Amino acid sequence: MSLPQRFLDWFSARGWAPRAHQLRVLDHAEARESVLLISPTGGGKTLAGFLPSLAEIAERGPGQGIHTLYVSPLKALAIDIARNLEAPIAEMKLPVTVETRTGDTPHSRRQRQRRNPPDILITTPEQVSLLVADPHAAHLLKGLRTVILDELHSMVTSKRGVLLSLALTRVQSHAPGAIRIGLSATVADPDALRAWLVPAGAKPAPLVLGTPGAKPDIRILSSVERVPWSGHSSLYAIPEVYGEIKRAKMTLVFVNTRSQAETVFQALWEANDDNLPIALHHGSLDVAQRRRVEAAMGQGKLRAVVCTSTLELGIDWGDVDLVVHVGAPKGSSRLLQRIGRSNHRLDLPSQALLVPSNRFEVLECTAALQAAEANAQDTEYPAAMKLDVLAQHILGRACAGPFHPDALFAEVASAWTYRKLTRAEFDQAVDYVATGGYALRAYERHAKLKPLASGTLRLAHPRLAMAYRLNMGTIVEDEMLKVRLAHAKRRPGKRVVAGGRVLGEVEEWFVSQLTIGQTFVFAGEVLRFEGLDEFGALATRSGDREPMVPSYQGGKFPLSTYLASRVRQMLADPAAWKRLPPQVRGWLSLQRLRSAVPQAGQMLVETFPRADKHYMVCYPFEGRLAHQTLGMLLTRRLERAGMQPLGFVASEYALAVWMVRDLPLAVSSGRISLGRLFDEDMMGDDLEAWMAESALMKRTFRNAAIIAGLIERRQAGKEKTARQMTVNTDLIYDVLRTHDPGHLLLRAAWDDAAEGLIDAHRLGAMLRRVKGQILHKALDAVSPLSVPILLDIGRESVYGEGHDALLAEAANALIDEAMRLV
Repeated sequence: MSLPQRFLDWFSARGWAPRAHQLRVLDHAEARESVLLISPTGGGKTLAGFLPSLAEIAERGPGQGIHTLYVSPLKALAIDIARNLEAPIAEMKLPVTVETRTGDTPHSRRQRQRRNPPDILITTPEQVSLLVADPHAAHLLKGLRTVILDELHSMVTSKRGVLLSLALTRVQSHAPGAIRIGLSATVADPDALRAWLVPAGAKPAPLVLGTPGAKPDIRILSSVERVPWSGHSSLYAIPEVYGEIKRAKMTLVFVNTRSQAETVFQALWEANDDNLPIALHHGSLDVAQRRRVEAAMGQGKLRAVVCTSTLELGIDWGDVDLVVHVGAPKGSSRLLQRIGRSNHRLDLPSQALLVPSNRFEVLECTAALQAAEANAQDTEYPAAMKLDVLAQHILGRACAGPFHPDALFAEVASAWTYRKLTRAEFDQAVDYVATGGYALRAYERHAKLKPLASGTLRLAHPRLAMAYRLNMGTIVEDEMLKVRLAHAKRRPGKRVVAGGRVLGEVEEWFVSQLTIGQTFVFAGEVLRFEGLDEFGALATRSGDREPMVPSYQGGKFPLSTYLASRVRQMLADPAAWKRLPPQVRGWLSLQRLRSAVPQAGQMLVETFPRADKHYMVCYPFEGRLAHQTLGMLLTRRLERAGMQPLGFVASEYALAVWMVRDLPLAVSSGRISLGRLFDEDMMGDDLEAWMAESALMKRTFRNAAIIAGLIERRQAGKEKTARQMTVNTDLIYDVLRTHDPGHLLLRAAWDDAAEGLIDAHRLGAMLRRVKGQILHKALDAVSPLSVPILLDIGRESVYGEGHDALLAEAANALIDEAMRLV
């Protein structure tokens, strides 16, 4: 398809010419082939996706139903794309109508769109599922020609992408001739996305690569201050970050978590002696406030915005000429995506400054910089085979009208994400939606499908369609749990705990990993975990001097496998240290003198006594989630071996366990083998036993139950609290474990926990990698490399000035001990 003359004139009037990759996408569309376009930020990807549709609609004429469905991962991006598309349509006088459909779209407009659909409908993944669950979907989509999937890499790695893939199979049934155009800037495995785009078993979609843009200009802050040994706030560098903001026209300051965003924003505001307009943007803020910030950015009224991932995708945010990344990016693709917000043009290099929060993050930032220079990507592999998502889709299919299981199985199995689905698994999912499954079929409220004589299934009651619309989707927000100081009483045969005053809130992820009896630090006290009730977590004061599991969390994102490997390689190569700041080079040089620096394939394990305890510190460099799980499993093994472990702490880079007994003595006497201690068989019975005892599985079960429709988050006019849902799902979880251990939702919860919360696959790969490659150093004192992880012991996210001073004093003593030459 060649571009019509009015399109060529429009390009020419702007001093542009169609780029080669835009014309190649046009050619594939003319041949009615799905296609994947990978092009750097600023390369005109979005326009490339829309050009075939605009040209075809201009030729056929408007008003013939939805021609193009554009799917964006963000509501804000969908609205912005619609606004940006209006300009070329108006300037070329194209007879094309464009509308958005998001969660904020009024019901009246949706009704109008049903009666008089636009030529191009711009929407989100969840809205595609709602669209195909509409009984009028066949009429709405019969003329569909193109589906554009923007920022595809960000959607396919989660359950949102899995649900979208199922919705697209339904779209394909209504519009078998429609093609799919995938757009992405950062992709590690293009072949996986090419296969994802087309039906299972079909030839992968052709790949079009955009012209590489100018290489980004990335710097790592070389601070005049001492780089901290631990922590994640980078507050030491605030004066220098503020100086960068003053020199730039517009700066985006990216952080990894909402709490970090609040901390950094407050610190910058206190340093803002020039009263520069600086704003804050993250997902917990009110939508109206976020829109005001976005509007001010577009109008050039701000000098800086502190933000999370909410601003890293797709939208052209005005005249941003600098990106500051506070803390390590955790992945090279994430870094490239974020710095691409700066100088959002292909011919201008993005300007970025990395601000490491601690010494290990200096290594990680250096590895990320090198990966960015090589344009190396590490996006995750697409998610697949989520049984709770399948159950949600089956219910949505029933909302559209009766269906036959045979036809639906063929449709579902055509999705790349369910290409390995067996008929037995599908039938179990249908049975769950129809009856609730074996243990729940006696309860009528779980029966959502009714069989007809023809073998088809229909919705059991019309109200279920409303419930589906209110509760569909795969995003289940993490919650904060209140921690209450409880009172323990002894009664005959058991210990009873009653809740008292509220001490504060902690992240649910942390509580979910505790087993009853474990101690943790919070609000300046060491507490014993007593369990959960409908109001939150219960804890009693503990006489322990130190917690078993400190309540400290760093970045939201796990360190990518790719960056972890680069950090290990850098650590093992002293020649690579010359790129590091002098204080970090000195730290590593002293480590080599006092202990050892492991080779890239080794795992260093250090043991040493300190303050009447014995420590074991290992350095897997596999990310906090895998290390947290390893710590739980190691302490179980050490307990059985009689080492009397007292607790552990995990970071992105290392794991420290402290115990009563002398581990080197046990190793030298042959009572314990380090190789056996780290054997991968811990991923069997030890893992299952720990998960059964912790609240972890109940948490993942709750999320799966919400997604699969077992528990309704929202009902007309009201919404359940997170604690209400937790109490309900906890009861059902206990019933299913006892009476129906093979239940679909228990399988879904286990898969989620293994892939996400405990990072079981990555931990298993690490244990295989270090087999026979453990380097043990029995030391007399703390090593320089161990200082950051030891400083995390007892740290918490919020504490008073007195506690802060106490920590600083202890830190200085620990650092002096580690860095002493004799």
